[in-house]
Amino acid sequence: MLDVKKIRLYLFDMDGTIYLGDNLFPFTKELLKTIRETGNHYLFMTNNSSKSVSDYVKKLARLGIEAAEDDFITSSQATADYLKKNLAGKKLFVSGTRSFLSELAENGVENIHDSYSEDIEAVVTGFDTELTFAKLEAMSKLLTRDIPFIAANPDLVCPTEYGYVPDCGSVCAMITNATGKKPYYIGKPRPEMPLFAIERINKLDSRVCAENTLVVGDRIYTDIASGVNAGTKTLLVLSGETTLGQAKAHEIKSDAIFDDCGVILDILKGGEAK
Repeated sequence: MLDVKKIRLYLFDMDGTIYLGDNLFPFTKELLKTIRETGNHYLFMTNNSSKSVSDYVKKLARLGIEAAEDDFITSSQATADYLKKNLAGKKLFVSGTRSFLSELAENGVENIHDSYSEDIEAVVTGFDTELTFAKLEAMSKLLTRDIPFIAANPDLVCPTEYGYVPDCGSVCAMITNATGKKPYYIGKPRPEMPLFAIERINKLDSRVCAENTLVVGDRIYTDIASGVNAGTKTLLVLSGETTLGQAKAHEIKSDAIFDDCGVILDILKGGEAK
C-alpha cells in the first residue's frame, strides 16, 4: 500500500507524467509548490537522452516552471558516469543529439566521435532525434567487431501530443536485428538513478531514504521497474504510455495506480485517492 503523506522525496518522470509534449498538465505547478511547502523534496528523473539538463531547464521555464540544474537526474548523466568508470580513455562512437554529446562532454567524458573510423573502441547511443542512416550504418559496421555497445535508455517509444515516436530502445532493436549485438542499457529500469537521487537529497535531509521515496511515472518497464529495483515506493500514472489494462496484466506491479499526478495533489490537500 502507498501512503502518499509519508513520502519525503518524489522522483518524477517528465514526459507523460508532469507534461505531455509541450503541454503542461494543469495540476503540475500547484503540486510542485505544495510538495516544497510541506518541507519535502522532488527531482525530475528522465530517461530522455535527446536533451541536456540545460535544455530541460529552458523547457520547464517555457512551461512556467522555475527549475535549477540540480533538480534533475538524467540518463545522459548516468551514462557519462558509467563511461568514465568503465571505458575511460576509449575512443567512442556516439550516436545522439548534439545536446547528448555536449552533456557527455560536460560531465567529463572524453574521446567522443560522431563519425566512423576503424579504431573506434565502443559504440554509445541515446535517444537520437537527429538520427540518420549513416549513423545506423556506422553502428552496424562497428559492431561486427567485439566492442562494447552502450545505450542511454531502453524506452521503446517517446509519447507526444499526437501519439508516439520511436525512442532509443527501438533504434537499438534495429541494430540488434542487423548485428545480433544487444546493448548494455543505462538509466531506468536500472536502480542507479533513484539511488543517486536519494543519496543527493539525503545530504540535505537525513530523513530521506528508499522507504520514503516515491518514483512516479507512466511506464512500467522503465519508471516503475527502476523504483522496484532501487527499493523505493512506486506510483504508476495513466497520463502517458500505459493503460490500466496493460498495468493489470504486467508482471511488475506498482504500489499504486492513479489517473494522473493530480491525485497526489488532492491527497496532500487533504483528500483521498479515488
